[in-house]
Amino acid sequence: MPRTALVATLLLIGALIGFFRFTESLDLKILDAQFLLLRAKFPESVAKGIVIVGIDEATVAKLPEPITLWHSHIAKFLTGMVRGQAAAVGMDVVLPDRSFEQVAPGYDLALVRGIVEARRAYPLVLGVTIDPTGKPRPVHPPFIAAAGEGATAYVLFRADGDGVVRRFDERLAQDGSEIPTLAGQMARRLGVVPGSGIIDYSRGATFPYVPLSLVLERVDSGNIADLQSTFAGKVVVLGSVLRFTDTHRLPVALAAWEDDAGATPGVLIHAQALRSILGQHLIHDAPAWAVGLAAFAAALLWFGAESLTAALTMLGAAIIALLAASTWSLHHGLFFPVSGVAIAASLGSLGRVGFETALKMRERLRLRRSFSGYVSPQIMEEILQGRLMHGLGGGRVRICVMFSDIRAFTTRSEAMSPEAVIHLLNRYFEEMTAAIHDHGGTIDKFMGDGIMAFFNAPKPLENPCEQALAAARDMLARLAALNRMLAAEGIEPIMIGVGLHVGDAIVGHVGSRTRHEYTAIGDVVNVASRLEGLTKDVGYPLVCTRDVVDAIGDKSGFVLLGPKPVKGHTPVEVFGWPSADRH
Repeated sequence: MPRTALVATLLLIGALIGFFRFTESLDLKILDAQFLLLRAKFPESVAKGIVIVGIDEATVAKLPEPITLWHSHIAKFLTGMVRGQAAAVGMDVVLPDRSFEQVAPGYDLALVRGIVEARRAYPLVLGVTIDPTGKPRPVHPPFIAAAGEGATAYVLFRADGDGVVRRFDERLAQDGSEIPTLAGQMARRLGVVPGSGIIDYSRGATFPYVPLSLVLERVDSGNIADLQSTFAGKVVVLGSVLRFTDTHRLPVALAAWEDDAGATPGVLIHAQALRSILGQHLIHDAPAWAVGLAAFAAALLWFGAESLTAALTMLGAAIIALLAASTWSLHHGLFFPVSGVAIAASLGSLGRVGFETALKMRERLRLRRSFSGYVSPQIMEEILQGRLMHGLGGGRVRICVMFSDIRAFTTRSEAMSPEAVIHLLNRYFEEMTAAIHDHGGTIDKFMGDGIMAFFNAPKPLENPCEQALAAARDMLARLAALNRMLAAEGIEPIMIGVGLHVGDAIVGHVGSRTRHEYTAIGDVVNVASRLEGLTKDVGYPLVCTRDVVDAIGDKSGFVLLGPKPVKGHTPVEVFGWPSADRH
């Protein structure tokens, strides 16, 4: 794919990821973490106090009747809120759907009177719910009539796809229309239009609760002062705080008496939603176009990510900046999802690195295919990795140099056609080259029927003399196998000589700027060349110097041949390696 088309595609993908919120589940997890961070590091108080009156285990144990017959106790609670001067009361308790006068005469009348007394003193909202079929569950009509118009609301929530309640939204009807909820209706009765949005779980402390049984005791004892000190001017919500009744998953733990966001009583959700609504702190979602534009901009990191280090640095900085900005905006009432933007930034920066890497790999593959037959694998790898020194010249390296040559090949080739000569040489060089490369050697050049190679450059070897000897032995073994095939074809076998010497040489580029080769220069090269010629005189296919044998350490298999004259050099002590017919 051309670079321009790839960039355009990445920018489009980034914008689409941000706009359509494909990573919403991840954004919600980040949102939860941000709520926890803000609660821990930047706590914010709330202006309107909300008090929970809880139906707990102690209350259930103290009241003798089943909850459906708590008419008198609910009436007494409502009276207590009148005396305590509560600002408003919401009941996350669904009243009975029928009369119990035949079972408990006077119970219905007591509750009706309590509701009427309450509605005259403060805004009162009664909770209603739905049955398993989704239809509204009825409440005994006299109770609804006593509460008055607009005094009922649904005790329902909207949970996100992961089952966590994060949003206040009254579009809960089956057709998507709005229905009044407990928190929303209480806000309206207090003069605030609720709207919709994410409940701000970062504001306000955890909720304690006042047991309903304690409220009833204070009413019975006439302890008006305690009632007023607890409830005067406060918004009160009555509901269950029983451990396994009406619990929901929240982003944070709201209950002061336990630390479990996974099983929070529903009454606390109404209370926190009411906190957000009354304090004008419902959090709004950032427009989809803004998130898409941010993701588009994040994908532009393509143009700065020229290397993996630069890409990771920019990506890390971008993600940190995104999280910081998103947390700041959340604190100020705007939810800006960052995961899609972060993915777009990753696509842009890492996509550029991947694209450039693919280009380099393609170029390396092209170079390898074009030049692998001209240089040894070690040199090819150094070229591809960019480690081979540029320019003319070289450095001093201790190397083991090998020279090999075919015996009497000039005479032999006189009786062969040029095509047959080339074919035979290629078969021979195929085997010898494999032996040298398999043992880490670098072939310097082919000289007619001869080979010059060296070990320990450009790739360092632990013991270049050992590797050179192993390569020479492998060459002789491969030659024996080749000769068997040649004999089967009626072709005269090939005999070779190999010379090895170790020493310092200058290894690098020799030639001109427009044409040069990677080679080794030094006395060690001259001596190795002379040793190869010496093999004809001493009768051994492999001859090496004492320096090579000493570097190998193990002298078994070598035959000391003593000092031998070397043309253009002082005599050199040499060893021979027996051919197969000498064992």
